[in-house]
Amino acid sequence: MATLTSDMIGYIAACLTTSAFVPQAWLTWQHKRAEGVSTGMYLIMVCGVLMWMVYGILLHAWPIIIANAVTLALAMFILVMKIIYK
Repeated sequence: MATLTSDMIGYIAACLTTSAFVPQAWLTWQHKRAEGVSTGMYLIMVCGVLMWMVYGILLHAWPIIIANAVTLALAMFILVMKIIYK
């Protein structure tokens, strides 16, 4: 029971923190502009999220793996848009 509760908390936290990247990704895509996006911040974020995903893989912790895989995709998308649209 404790594992189910902690997993549910992990999934809810993952949904909230991962979805926080959606508005920035959508806005960047929609306007084809990324002046306000910090390249340095997203480089650091991508590295950090990648490390969290590896950590989740090592622990076999699906909430951590899934959340960080999605977050990594969104952060990489924003970073690529920043490079393309400057």
